[in-house]
Amino acid sequence: MTSASPPSPSEASVLRPLILARIEQLPAEDLPLIDRTLLELETRRLSDELGAALAEDWRSGRITEESIAEAVREHRQKHPYR
Repeated sequence: MTSASPPSPSEASVLRPLILARIEQLPAEDLPLIDRTLLELETRRLSDELGAALAEDWRSGRITEESIAEAVREHRQKHPYR
């Protein structure tokens, strides 16, 4: 997913009050949709951040096939299947 560049601080300082004013004018029945939309935006942003951090960990060698296999072995030793 490609995301638009974040607004500059000056754009944000202009946009935030405009967006909040628009939300204030919405009928109550639209608020659940706005809430879900904002949650979706936050989820996408966090997912993108997590994906970027994970990719960096792979590139840097902090995560490897071997480290994953070792973590699985340790977990299975501590929590054996019944």
